[in-house]
Amino acid sequence: MTYASLRPALGVALASLFVVLTGCSGAHGENDHSESAAHQEATLHVSRPMIRDIDAAREYVAVVRSSRHIAVSALVEGYLESVAVNEGQRVEEGQLLFKVFPAAYEAEFRKAAAEAEAAELEYKNTKSLGDRKVVAPTEVALSEARFRTAKAEAELAETHLGFTEIKAPFAGMVDRLEAREGSLVEEGEQLTTLSDNSAMWVYFNVPEAEYLDYVTSTRTDGENAVRLRLANGTLFGSSGTVTTIEADFDPQTGTIAFRADFPNPDALLRNGQTGNIVMTRRINDALIIPQKATFEVLDQTYVFVIDEQGVAHQRNVKIAEELEDIFIIESGLLPDEQIVVEGVRFVRDGEHAEFEFVEPHVVFAQLKTEAE
Repeated sequence: MTYASLRPALGVALASLFVVLTGCSGAHGENDHSESAAHQEATLHVSRPMIRDIDAAREYVAVVRSSRHIAVSALVEGYLESVAVNEGQRVEEGQLLFKVFPAAYEAEFRKAAAEAEAAELEYKNTKSLGDRKVVAPTEVALSEARFRTAKAEAELAETHLGFTEIKAPFAGMVDRLEAREGSLVEEGEQLTTLSDNSAMWVYFNVPEAEYLDYVTSTRTDGENAVRLRLANGTLFGSSGTVTTIEADFDPQTGTIAFRADFPNPDALLRNGQTGNIVMTRRINDALIIPQKATFEVLDQTYVFVIDEQGVAHQRNVKIAEELEDIFIIESGLLPDEQIVVEGVRFVRDGEHAEFEFVEPHVVFAQLKTEAE
């Protein structure tokens, strides 16, 4: 095939390529125009930070413990004659819980009591003879010693007999029963647990930095009060009080355990429950901004500050506290500076920005967090 015969086909191909390229160029131009238009049409809202007194809350995973929680165990070996309580039952101090078959211990006690009675009669007779100088004083002393020994053994047998009845040492709630009537139980075998739920101890771990903030801050009455958020997200009805901080930090976690005491009049809280302790502290004259006014670059937080000429400048800020939808600023921003609060993604560092100023109280009125 000659070059002359190829010329018509080559011309058609070049013309088609020109049309395609022209179309692509037009498409790109339209996209650039639409993005520029969207950028220009985006309304930037600018406002200022606010200075307010605000309550900053921190939450810590917590576990609930009864103020008294003990294992109830058999004190002697034998067959469990009776179980006087049900699982989950509330009992009073001194109430009978379990009874171990007492026959052997009753016999032991009767024998020991009889021997003590005989030893007492012998001692009285010997003492009478000693008073009349019939027997030597050493014989009287030996008789008295035998009587005291027999009396002590009788008291011990009576104590063993008492061990067959297991009673509640305090008022509380019985947990799961580990043995049933007729079971052969060993001395020391656990039968159940007993919990005093009238007051609860709630333990939670606090990081070292927050521990230092807590112990070095000047607190007034009531500032060591805490709330307990339950597993369903609701707050427990009564406030608690931080009463104890343990002595040592956990080197593995870098935390230290706090304990808060809660009243539990309705017995809603049970031993072993979980939740979150909510500790609130008042921060006076806090400099606050909406979280939506910030953005992050490499784990650093930034805002756009608008200068007097309307030029946007990217500014790194340090966050002191994070609340639900606001940040408390530690450094990097002044109260009278203007920052972009809406349309942050359309702003470029160093560019002039067309914006609408919105009063701070209007901006913060739309947020969930309340500032006084």
